[in-house]
Amino acid sequence: MEELIQGYISSYKVKLYIKNMVCIRCKIVVKNELEKLGIGYILIELGQVEIESQLSPEQRLQLDEALRKSGLELMDDKKSVLIEKIKCIIIETVHYSEVKLKTNLSDYISDKLGYDYTYLANLFSEVTGITIEKFYLNHKIEKVKELLVYNELNLTEIAFDLGYSSVAHLSNQFKKFTGLSPSHFKRLKNERRIMLENL
Repeated sequence: MEELIQGYISSYKVKLYIKNMVCIRCKIVVKNELEKLGIGYILIELGQVEIESQLSPEQRLQLDEALRKSGLELMDDKKSVLIEKIKCIIIETVHYSEVKLKTNLSDYISDKLGYDYTYLANLFSEVTGITIEKFYLNHKIEKVKELLVYNELNLTEIAFDLGYSSVAHLSNQFKKFTGLSPSHFKRLKNERRIMLENL
C-alpha cells in the first residue's frame, strides 16, 4: 500500500505560472534556476512550467527570488495567471508558431483557455490598460519590423505569413502604429546600418 501511495505522489504533477516569461531566453533562465535548486521539471513552456512535485514554501521562495533577478516572478493570483496566459498565447502565435490561425483570435483564445472571450477581454483591459486586440496588433507590427529588417521576405510574403488580407491592409496598419510606411521603415534601417558599417 505504501508503495502505491509513493507512486501516486511521485506521479503528481504541479504547474507553476511565471510572469514575464515570454521568450526563448526566459525559458533557458527558468530551466537553469530549476536545475540549480534541484527541482525536477517535466515541461517548460512560455509562461508556465510543469514540475514533478509540489514545492515546499522554502523552495518556492528560493525559486521566486532567483527568478526575480531576471525580471520573472511566480504567480498565485488566478487573474494574473489568466492575463499572463493570454499574453503567452498571443506571443507564441505571432512570434513562434508556423501554423496560421484557422479561427479568429477571440475564438482561439477563448477555446485555449476555456473562458468566455468577453470576460477575458474585460479582465485584460482592466488589468493591463490595453485591449487584447491592441496587444496582438503591437506584436504583429513588431514581427513585421523584424521581418523587414532581418529577412529576405517581400511585403506580400510578410502579409501572407502574418494573416493580413492584403499588402494594403498591412501597410495601413503599420503606418498607423509607427508613423512610417513599411518601405520607408526598411530604407531608414538600411541607411542606418550602412552608416554604422562606415564608422
